Amino acid sequence: MNLPAGYSFHTMTSVEVATLAQWAADEQWNPGRHDIAIAHSVDPDAFIALRHEGEMVGGGSIFSYDGRFGFMGLFIVRPDYRSKGLGTELWHHRLRLMRSRLDPGAAVGMDGVFAMAPFYAKGGFVLAYRDLRFDGVALDGERGTLQPVSSVGFAAIDAYDRRHVAAPRTELLRRWLAQEGAHVGLELEGGEVVGLAVMRSCRTGYRFGPVHADRPDIAERLLRGLMAEVPGAPIQIDVPEPNVPGLALAASFGMTESFGCARMYHGPDPGLPVDRIYGVTSFEFG
Repeated sequence: MNLPAGYSFHTMTSVEVATLAQWAADEQWNPGRHDIAIAHSVDPDAFIALRHEGEMVGGGSIFSYDGRFGFMGLFIVRPDYRSKGLGTELWHHRLRLMRSRLDPGAAVGMDGVFAMAPFYAKGGFVLAYRDLRFDGVALDGERGTLQPVSSVGFAAIDAYDRRHVAAPRTELLRRWLAQEGAHVGLELEGGEVVGLAVMRSCRTGYRFGPVHADRPDIAERLLRGLMAEVPGAPIQIDVPEPNVPGLALAASFGMTESFGCARMYHGPDPGLPVDRIYGVTSFEFG
């Protein structure tokens, strides 16, 4: 560790977590209103502060999925403390700490802004694909055949979600579905879950995520059904670029690409079924 005198790393307080959420909003990342608080409630040790004489001047998250998979996000240094080498120290400290929180050989994922991808690559991260953000306006329509969570119960939804993630995230998912301002829709066939979509309130408008579907037509019904809950509202969705039907679906709704991140892994690529992932849950937590 090569921090200058007066600087130190610490686990964030709840107040600092709220400050980090505001910094993310200031960076125009538009996180869900409750995303960061939910993650903190599940894994409070995941939030690392860089402090200068007791005041937080940088931070980031290192979320552990029960030691089986890690995800790094929310890497921010306060603007007046940038260009001092502090970000590099913070990033490497977080990676070391992330590794210490995981089982041997477990992978670490991240969605990093494109401009920073070469820096992350030097730290051992390998590009898997790009996740592209699309912005638009929710179309009017009908909820259609979408089913509520109560139609099958949480256990069935959790089992379906596990088919699309690197490691189980039962408690995060439970709180994610139950958050204030969230709209959740399921598609069932023969009583089995074949599609899941969540649309949650953000600082600006709403964002979809996760959106999992066995087929493109299911994804379309999920998205149209949830848009019908908030017609005319600003909406966003983050689509893995290899999911070509997902990109086409966003375009068919009149949405336009506005931002993106490089999905990268340190360690083995978990091989997510991106052809069935139509909306990334979160750039911050995977």
